[in-house]
Amino acid sequence: MAEGHTKPSGPDLVEGIPFSELPDGGKLVGHCGDEEVLLVRRGTEVFAIGATCTHYGGPLVDGLVVEDTVRCPWHHACFDLRTGEALRAPAFSPLACWSVELRDDRIFVGEKRKRTAPKQRGGNTGQVPEKIAIVGGGAAGFAAAERLRREHYQGSIVMFSSDAVPPVDRPNLSKDYLAGKAPEDWVPLRGESFYSKNDIDLRLNATVASIDARSGEVVLADGGRTPYDRLLLATGAEPVRLTIPGADQPHVHTLRSFADCKAIIAQATTARSAIVLGASFIGLEVAAALRSRDIEVHVVAPDKRPMERILGPQMGDFIRALHEEHGVVFHLEDTASSINGSTVKLNSGKTLPADLVVAGIGVKPRMGLAERAGLSIERGVVVDAFLETSAPGIFAAGDIARWPDPHSGENIRVEHWIVAERQGQTAALNMLGHREKFVAVPFFWSQHYDVPVNYVGHAEQWDEIAVDGDVVAKDCLLRFKREGRTLAVASIFRDIE
Repeated sequence: MAEGHTKPSGPDLVEGIPFSELPDGGKLVGHCGDEEVLLVRRGTEVFAIGATCTHYGGPLVDGLVVEDTVRCPWHHACFDLRTGEALRAPAFSPLACWSVELRDDRIFVGEKRKRTAPKQRGGNTGQVPEKIAIVGGGAAGFAAAERLRREHYQGSIVMFSSDAVPPVDRPNLSKDYLAGKAPEDWVPLRGESFYSKNDIDLRLNATVASIDARSGEVVLADGGRTPYDRLLLATGAEPVRLTIPGADQPHVHTLRSFADCKAIIAQATTARSAIVLGASFIGLEVAAALRSRDIEVHVVAPDKRPMERILGPQMGDFIRALHEEHGVVFHLEDTASSINGSTVKLNSGKTLPADLVVAGIGVKPRMGLAERAGLSIERGVVVDAFLETSAPGIFAAGDIARWPDPHSGENIRVEHWIVAERQGQTAALNMLGHREKFVAVPFFWSQHYDVPVNYVGHAEQWDEIAVDGDVVAKDCLLRFKREGRTLAVASIFRDIE
């Protein structure tokens, strides 16, 4: 996460710049007073918007302009050039906009425009529901509630979360916050006042026992019932738990919630050695975060290479070498057999010291509610192109949803944060009757020290990886192909391509 605190750069746009300095399709950063402003030209029109993404502060001048939108180069948030509205997650807050005047072949930026609420969209089919219930306090649930209110929905929204705190920015829990590089106030997606201000009834520590689809009610473990007209299931995934002897000790952790992260940080303040079980994205991000705290880190995993199943052998070798450069020790093609106090015994017979153990051995979708409600299940909750389940009026989004992907022609389920947020946004529109298909291309990013790996698309299997550039030099684009067709692309410092 980054925030700009430097002095504004570039020309003073109030004084104006020559029109010829901004070519068609070009971008330029200047300033109005103390604020950095991005100019974007499309034909004879010039737009002036805030220069940094409202998600993590990415520089939009390095982003991609597509029609009347600009996409952030870091995590692909998308903004409307005309209104500044955040059209696509992971950004939710709009950009500021300024008035622009063209005179005497010069571009002048005037006053900051007053922020207006997004226009109400038409195309509604059927009756608008009076009561919407959301089960889940993660990415999809938050994004749905936020979008419902942004769409001027006036009915009741009740959001059930099994967590103890309001929705958080979970990617930060394994990255900057865990590494000690981000303050705690960056972690909540919104402050608690957001929910009261927007009349969202957020119920924390709420255990939903079942969904009564016939009566249209959410049934709580304490016997309480909440009626709904439309329901979103966004129950997410839960970590696979260790079952080896000693896994129940207090220094053994998984990482999913804010509380999990705080517990790991508390232990990391005194730990000298840590073992990460699993060489997944979460596992290796945890390893990088703990190394930044000067803790000795060993990674134990059954894989031949880290992340080879998703990124292939070349990228797997690169990521291993990158972590080894930073002092991580790998024990691959091996697993833990027991945890005995401050030591971990491996199946190979090795014994490793461990003041702290973090298990990142995978997650599984939380589908119990969907199964008990009789929804169609097939390695996930089956939804149609509009994210509606087999039960009319019940939608599913995020880690549990298996949807018809128009890009691959397959039914896929993806456990990625931005996919969940964007599905929550689409589900919100469809609960209001807008009939909008979910067509977003899956995207995720992973941060390892100063190296970001960005991945677009979805390739469960491939028969060819075409490498453009040099993986070792951290300048590459990898295309994952099956039968000659590109299904996904991974990049290091070539994301704009």
